[in-house]
Amino acid sequence: MLDVQKELGKAVRHFWNTRASQKTRQGSGSGIKDAGNRSAVTGGKHADGFIKLIAAIVRDAGLPDAVIHTAAKTSRTLPGYFRPTKEWDLVVVSGSDLIAAIEVKSQVGSFGNNFNNRVEEALGNATDLWAAYAKGTFSPSSRPWLGYLFMLEEKPASLRPTKRINLSPYAVDEAFQTLCYAKRYEEVCQRLVRERLYDSACFFTSNVEDGLKGRYSEPNPELGIQNFAISLSARATAFARIRR
Repeated sequence: MLDVQKELGKAVRHFWNTRASQKTRQGSGSGIKDAGNRSAVTGGKHADGFIKLIAAIVRDAGLPDAVIHTAAKTSRTLPGYFRPTKEWDLVVVSGSDLIAAIEVKSQVGSFGNNFNNRVEEALGNATDLWAAYAKGTFSPSSRPWLGYLFMLEEKPASLRPTKRINLSPYAVDEAFQTLCYAKRYEEVCQRLVRERLYDSACFFTSNVEDGLKGRYSEPNPELGIQNFAISLSARATAFARIRR
């Protein structure tokens, strides 16, 4: 059986190693580097370990004739409802059936600037896919499985309580008041699942020092890689039994 926690540790190590090497290489030819953290991600590939782990979970379920799209953009692109298309990080199909679509995200630094953007992306992607499904875009597929995996950099700026938000005449949800960004993301991921926008979400944190050793933290077991893997594997396994 696949040890998903051990494999996630390997993926975390790959993430930080790749970011470091891309930051070193970026601009080596032209002498021009992107500003801030951008030079660590413009080369891509830093999330490959997470995508490979998700693909391994599907393969381990024994789904026959499963095609796991992780490379070609055209194969990972699905039609939408509020927009023509959306490129997912991983798409699983079996014959004409759409089995799963998964989005993989991370955030290193710029917590205040990017929090709302990440939340809007997650909400928009799910809303668009379910609207397309309701319209019959993926027919004759049964309901696909939708997943969201997110890693946040663990550092003082992401763990520090935020200032209280005072608005008038409408009050901000108290559940978000003074939460650090790590807790905000945890709350968002939990709501995404409980509101059934995603079938499962995986949220974890890591810093570069521990991450290079394959270490990470799962602040909420409900959003852990184990639950994520069980949910995805159950979907693939159930479909496999029908196909046999």
